[in-house]
Amino acid sequence: MQTLFRKISVGILVIAATASFSAQKIDAKAKSILDAVANNYKSKKNVYFKFVYGTGTGQKVTKTEPGIFYSADDQYKLKIMGTEQIFDGNKIYNISAEDQEVTVAKPTVGEQMFSPLNYIEEYKKGYNVNYIGKRSVNGVNADYIKLTPAKSKGIKEVRIYVNGPKKQLVKIEQFSADNNVSVIAIQDYRENQNLSSSMFSFNKDNYKNYLITEL
Repeated sequence: MQTLFRKISVGILVIAATASFSAQKIDAKAKSILDAVANNYKSKKNVYFKFVYGTGTGQKVTKTEPGIFYSADDQYKLKIMGTEQIFDGNKIYNISAEDQEVTVAKPTVGEQMFSPLNYIEEYKKGYNVNYIGKRSVNGVNADYIKLTPAKSKGIKEVRIYVNGPKKQLVKIEQFSADNNVSVIAIQDYRENQNLSSSMFSFNKDNYKNYLITEL
């Protein structure tokens, strides 16, 4: 989870898997909640949500950007900061309307694609996990779970807020050792929609005036 909210050069969120299997302490209640959320997401044909991505320092978020996310199985579409990213299960397409440019690449070894499941299953990779209690988050009486690295990874802690009855993520906060904070607040969650068959496909014909670079 070290780069959980890292923005790569095109402004897209990616997680780099940094497994560390040192001794962990995992609270049984926290594990039960996170596993229930993971199983809930996995049981759906597809999911959609709007989210707000925030960054700042200390405990204060000073900049926010709205985004939307669709996923089905291992495919997804993400839009944020004027950039669209499509993962068709094989390649990643980063599309910038401002630059009229598309970059195409296969995910590198060790990378996981942007997905809610990454956040709630990352606890298995070297984090101490504790159930803290209930917190009011965006009008939801959420379960608050804190993750701290069992071995230093540049991350001080990650806070996950879950809507227990609905088994859905509400908010994720990451606090870095360099005093930076990153936040994803999930809004307008929907599931099992009738999505277009081309939702997760890239069609070159739609980008005839774009520079397309395959890495």
